[in-house]
Amino acid sequence: MNAQPPGESLATASPLPGTPAGAAPPWHALPPEAVLSRVGSREEGLRAEEADERLSRYGPNVLKREKAEGPLKLLWRQINSPLIWVLIASAVLAIAMGKVTDGLVVAAVVVLNTLIGFVQEYRAGKAIEALSAMVPENATVMRGGHKVSVPASRLVPGDVVHLASGDKVPADMRLLSSRNLQVEEAALTGESVPAQKHVAAVAEDSELGDRASLVFGGTLVTSGTGAAVVVATGGTTELGRISTLLSQATDLQTPLTKALATIGKYITIAILVVSAVLLVVSLMRGYAVSDAVLVAITLAVAAIPEGLPAIVTIALAIGVQRMAARRAVIRKLPAVETLGSTTVICSDKTGTLTRNEMTVQALWTPSGRYAVSGVGYAPRGELRRDGQVVGEPPVDVRELLLAGALCNDAALQGGGDGKWEMTGDPTEGALVVSAEKAGLRVEELRQRHARVDAIPFESEHQFMATLHEAGPERRRIFLKGAPEVVLRRCALGNGVSAEAVLAEVERLAGQGMRVLAVAHREVPASHAGLRVEDVEGGLELLGLQGMIDPPREEAIAAVKACHEAGIVVKMITGDHHATAEAIGAQLGLQPAGSRGVTGAQLAAMDDTRLTEVATTTNVFARVAPEHKLRLVRALQTHQHVVAMTGDGVNDAPALKQANIGVAMGITGTAVSKEAADIVLTDDNFASIAAAVEEGRRVYDNLIKSLAFVLPTNLGLALILMFGVAFFPIQNIDGNLVPLMAMLPTQLLWINLVATVSLALPLAFEAREADIMRRAPRAPDAPVLNRFVLMRTGLVALLMAAGAIGLFLWEYQRELPRVGHAMALAEAQTMAVNTVISFQIFYLLMCRTLIGSLRKVGLFSNRAVFVGVGALVLLQAAFMYLPFMQRVFGTAPLAPGAIALSVLIGAVVLPVVGLEKWLLQRRGYKVVSQVHRDREEPPRPGHRERLPA
Repeated sequence: MNAQPPGESLATASPLPGTPAGAAPPWHALPPEAVLSRVGSREEGLRAEEADERLSRYGPNVLKREKAEGPLKLLWRQINSPLIWVLIASAVLAIAMGKVTDGLVVAAVVVLNTLIGFVQEYRAGKAIEALSAMVPENATVMRGGHKVSVPASRLVPGDVVHLASGDKVPADMRLLSSRNLQVEEAALTGESVPAQKHVAAVAEDSELGDRASLVFGGTLVTSGTGAAVVVATGGTTELGRISTLLSQATDLQTPLTKALATIGKYITIAILVVSAVLLVVSLMRGYAVSDAVLVAITLAVAAIPEGLPAIVTIALAIGVQRMAARRAVIRKLPAVETLGSTTVICSDKTGTLTRNEMTVQALWTPSGRYAVSGVGYAPRGELRRDGQVVGEPPVDVRELLLAGALCNDAALQGGGDGKWEMTGDPTEGALVVSAEKAGLRVEELRQRHARVDAIPFESEHQFMATLHEAGPERRRIFLKGAPEVVLRRCALGNGVSAEAVLAEVERLAGQGMRVLAVAHREVPASHAGLRVEDVEGGLELLGLQGMIDPPREEAIAAVKACHEAGIVVKMITGDHHATAEAIGAQLGLQPAGSRGVTGAQLAAMDDTRLTEVATTTNVFARVAPEHKLRLVRALQTHQHVVAMTGDGVNDAPALKQANIGVAMGITGTAVSKEAADIVLTDDNFASIAAAVEEGRRVYDNLIKSLAFVLPTNLGLALILMFGVAFFPIQNIDGNLVPLMAMLPTQLLWINLVATVSLALPLAFEAREADIMRRAPRAPDAPVLNRFVLMRTGLVALLMAAGAIGLFLWEYQRELPRVGHAMALAEAQTMAVNTVISFQIFYLLMCRTLIGSLRKVGLFSNRAVFVGVGALVLLQAAFMYLPFMQRVFGTAPLAPGAIALSVLIGAVVLPVVGLEKWLLQRRGYKVVSQVHRDREEPPRPGHRERLPA
């Protein structure tokens, strides 16, 4: 693809007249004629040859596509693991030594694990492709003084583009003219309402959301028309800059994958060391070289937890299903577990913490202040004054609400099924709903007071005016708009001053509200039309309406639940700082009156100061994409596990960089969804809290599975090592034959079939009662903590002692009667049965690692008994089916022998039960400590749980 050369833009490499070198000019702060001069263009546009020359210089107006990882690279990643290499080497050695069956079984295990991992990761990163889809296919351009339609990819700096309602903006452009132009920029700025655009230059230091003289590629024109000159294309646009940030953001390993990788490394080292020692010991004891190598292979097969990847993957998949039921769709499987260790949630405001429904909450008239209850578009609520419900609204309040509803193009629909929908501008919709709440029937009033004429809202005017019928002898003009604009057109009196009105405006704005002023005047019935001159003065101020996008009730409860769980919630939004501060106070993110931090302030900070602010401040407003990315990285440098929510293109880089990216399923852009790990189907912050709870449950159950699996591997390794060191070497028909308590295939049977079928039911254990009342675990807290190691050693010793004892007892008892081969097969089957009996009884003890089984209920997880029942049937086939006997070298056992192995396996119940009792009496807790360097103090009400 012929992309624009890296770093080359109009500002740095263009030979166009007037273009400076260095940083890009502040296009928003320059007048239109100066912009045209700098880009070497004119209002009638470029000539065709000029456009062609610039296209060859700057490249097409497209975003660079990053190539996704191919299948071979993903497949190699699954194989490139120390444990897998040990298994591959074991399989090759076994086949080379003539143990073909053993080698093929080990190889089959490698293939199975590789396929599971490959399927899990076979998801291409489509985020930048989704960004490219946001650029429209065609644009209306002036070329040589004529309007032509050209592919958007062929736009170049200097092109003059005409925009109309419904158009997708094709590039970053400076407005040359506009009429009532409104652009939906939420994907870039986070603003909950369309941005009003105008031609006038704005301050050079304006934030992205305040650059009203610019329109940005990928945004949508919602109303009005305009003409603009292209100042940036492709990778130099705001969209392209976000694409670059997105490619620079890195996917991080989850705490569990890092912990399992560390465990795998240590197990590999231990296996190699012990295998080398066993090889030497076996040779010194007189083993043949082939038998000594087989011992080393068998140890590798015994010590490697082959079933663990499958257990982890399936447990996470179960978590995915549970989260989907709670409206959180998981795109990347490890995200399930990472949620459990989340310490900070950085949330967008609009639609996530708030309803995304502008709501009038305050009214002011010259006679007093009123509060409007109820949120959202459902016209249910009450009018209150001084805390008391106002039954029938006073005349002045009714006039204020009537004017707001008539000078209005929005419409409220629905209600039959309890659901209401608003068509039109969200701000106007709020005025309609406030009138309905006070008992006014807006549609009836609009028919009674028919509109005669209107002056639509234009950014240059900052007001809207309408003319309505008011009776046989008169008509009324209603005006609404920015308070300072409306005030200039009003004749104040009756003790009302402009200063008092502006003070009320400041008070409401300080609460984060958007304030509109409403005025009216009467005119004769002969007044046929409406002109700007008709509203230049002489109007009567009816009052003010203050509105805000209110927080969700469930979000307030979810934030409180997160705080109780030791999770800090931070709001990062592109909205105005006053609105962000007010919503932050209502949500409990910060005390009322506390100040947030703006993107401009963040941009002026060095990394050290920004890291300090990131950990101590919970409300950030007017932030740009790079600010969000820096905030996430700053928190991660403090070892925080960060979940980031968002729905816009501007959120995508931070979503990708965060440990957990959470996109909105309803309002989210394709870019944000592709960059995220989780997509919320209801765009509700409460679903994030539910997902965190589910993530903690998944992690708890994975730890239980790990505590169940590892004793088996250590126990099998101990059985093998004891046999090599102490079992006698038999002289069979003149050949020295070493005794082995288990064959490699039998070890794989235990590790894969028995262990997996018993460990998986632990994934269905219910969440513990205090799961959201304890601090998050540290991401660097070891999975193999002191408790897990102690329990692993205790159970492994019991298992090894029982299996070795019964193996020797059965072998010595049967040897004189049936000979070496049959006695060895029966003894090995007896040892396998004993280990599996230990596993079945130990599984019950792992359902709660320290607490009593009575507390969780013996039958609360029926999957446990399904797993045990399935294993009993499989074990019967393992012993009695001829095909299984040939593959695994087993022999049928008498009922008495089976009963004895079950009885020995049950020894684990009283021993582990006694250990739990002693630990409880000592007050022992398995604690995953929170971050040592966290700035936030521990929140009150936390209780440490026992099994972390």
